[in-house]
Amino acid sequence: MEAFSSMIRKAVDLGALKGISLPNNGPTISHLLYADDCIFLEEWTHNNLKVVLKLLRCFYFCAGLKINLNKSLLFGVGVGTNEVKRVADSFCCKAGELPFVHLGTLIGAKMYKINSWKAVFDIFESRLALWKASVLSIGGRLTLVKSVLESIPNYFLSLFKAPVGVIKGLEKIMRRFL
Repeated sequence: MEAFSSMIRKAVDLGALKGISLPNNGPTISHLLYADDCIFLEEWTHNNLKVVLKLLRCFYFCAGLKINLNKSLLFGVGVGTNEVKRVADSFCCKAGELPFVHLGTLIGAKMYKINSWKAVFDIFESRLALWKASVLSIGGRLTLVKSVLESIPNYFLSLFKAPVGVIKGLEKIMRRFL
């Protein structure tokens, strides 16, 4: 994957691929890799899409690992749904819709809405369902709340600012369990 990442960076350096420039003179991001997942972040141009396909084909020839485009998704931010579907069909992949879940995080959702935090509430409820408050001492319940429940939203809170209603809702669940 390091070699694949180098190929993508080289294409960006040569100007064949144009990534997304972050504001305030920030870096340009062209791709994100995690384990066997790859996300390309490119401007929506037909040329960029063709270059990505060429990079995937080159990766296949070099590494022998073929990308299954039928399992791949194409998203267009600020692009019409019909345009995304048309291009996805021409590249033999599926058109994705926002929001979607990637690595356990809701991408493209309006995180200022309490409904977008449903996954965190569901995790809280499922963790508590495994434990019976009546069989734990107050110390055991306090330890469970401190070590498990308080750490669950850390990942989400490091990415998004939670609405006040979310914080109050999570605290209410913890208080009820105690």
